[in-house]
Amino acid sequence: MKESKSNKKKLITKLSARSTPAPTTNRDIFIRDLEGELVDMNDPECEKILAVIRETIKLTHKFNSSAHSPKKSRKLFSKIIGQKLDDKSWIIPPFYVDFGKNIRVGKNFFMNQACTFMDRGGITIGDDVFIAPKVCLTTINHDFDPYHRTATFCKPIVIGNRVWIGINVTICPGVTIGDNAIIAAGSVVTKDVPENAIVGGNPARVLKMLEFE
Repeated sequence: MKESKSNKKKLITKLSARSTPAPTTNRDIFIRDLEGELVDMNDPECEKILAVIRETIKLTHKFNSSAHSPKKSRKLFSKIIGQKLDDKSWIIPPFYVDFGKNIRVGKNFFMNQACTFMDRGGITIGDDVFIAPKVCLTTINHDFDPYHRTATFCKPIVIGNRVWIGINVTICPGVTIGDNAIIAAGSVVTKDVPENAIVGGNPARVLKMLEFE
């Protein structure tokens, strides 16, 4: 039996702003994608997005397929994201990413191996951020309508300064992590994290607050 329109409406109203797309406009496909509008991958305009993804796949393969000096790694990673990394940043391959061009990274960035960034909604990382192995930052969601799952929408991830993200953490679309926060290993972060908080669990919750001079 099909759900009534009223039941569907009730379901939609229960979803958070992170779980629902922005109102649809006729703007450029990249702007619509970055600002959280529903984008149907069957739309001919999506070829522009797919072209960037294909180029990023090539660059990522080159980054992951050989041992590079730290300087060479920074140069290749800079090409993937379209932004020059500072000389103190260190990225350890392999690294997996779907789009690449919506990543912005601050100074003295360290990322360990086997991390995955799904960045079409935008990933912004502050200064002095440490990211452990196998961390997943994903900004993209599929439409909740089971008959329209080819459509996607994005929400940005923002990571403050001096954040430490532990091994095998997943950070979901729309999450902001405050300065100095620590994300415990294995956590799934579905809500914003306050400054100076240590969070852990699935879903992650505040375990304690940091105290320092």
